[in-house]
Amino acid sequence: MAYPIVETPRQLQRNRLRTSRRRQTTTHPAWFLLPAFAVLGVFFFLPTIFNFIYAFTDWSAFKNEINFIGFDNFSSLLSDGSLFSALRVTLIYAALVGILQNLFGLGLAVLFERDTRINRFARVIFFIPVLMSALAVGYIFQALLKPSGAVNGILEFFTGQHVDIAWLGDTTWTLLVVAFVNSWKWMGLAMIIFLAGLKTVPEDVLEAAKMDGAGPWKTFFRVKFPLLAPAVTFNFATALLGSLNGFDTVQATTGGGPAQTTEVLNIYIFQIFGYGLYAQATTMSLVLFFLVLVLAFPVVGYLRRRENVL
Repeated sequence: MAYPIVETPRQLQRNRLRTSRRRQTTTHPAWFLLPAFAVLGVFFFLPTIFNFIYAFTDWSAFKNEINFIGFDNFSSLLSDGSLFSALRVTLIYAALVGILQNLFGLGLAVLFERDTRINRFARVIFFIPVLMSALAVGYIFQALLKPSGAVNGILEFFTGQHVDIAWLGDTTWTLLVVAFVNSWKWMGLAMIIFLAGLKTVPEDVLEAAKMDGAGPWKTFFRVKFPLLAPAVTFNFATALLGSLNGFDTVQATTGGGPAQTTEVLNIYIFQIFGYGLYAQATTMSLVLFFLVLVLAFPVVGYLRRRENVL
């Protein structure tokens, strides 16, 4: 008489894992990823490789042949003061966008934290600029901020005096104005991330703070804000890296002016490429690539360590 084989719980678990793996391999074959990898290879990886190659050549619109010249492009860039000026403007612009975008987003998240109809409607309104084209936003603000634009018209209405402020034509505050425009466009995204972080704050922690006599301000700065550390890391990292690669908003509002005070590195690369100096523009893009790498890892690492401390 044959007795049935009884499997142990560990054997049952192993068999289930094998069965699930077989189903995954049969229902989701790996070759389904080939079209996506082909698109990435043609439009991302291949141009990136050629970017590293052409930076060491004399590729330009004025020559028929492309010759290898080593590090001559890098040495000429180091002797050019315009590159360092563009780098300085880019760093200041990125810092301003990172601060303003997070301040605006955090303020909106706290303001519309309660789940009411009015707050849900307001969240949608403030998220609409995120869905708009950055060029469209830049051109809209260019029309609003010109001397005969709507902003000066509103100021004339409330002050009763003629207002003729060149918001985008002053070398002192124009970079701050452009950073404000870019932060206004993306503050809705920061608001959503901060709202998600506020929703994860445990209710028992808030109740304990109230029982200890903490008011709204103390509860926010001592309880809620420390628990928003992951949201701060994500928002500040994305704002900083996005603004380091900024181009469209600056191009639409000022084009790099006045007097190159808003000429970020991508604007400078765009102009050099337009002159037909393709190798120099490629070299500058490599400089921007390494700049992003150098800034990204320390900033994200610091914010991650801050999360662990909090």
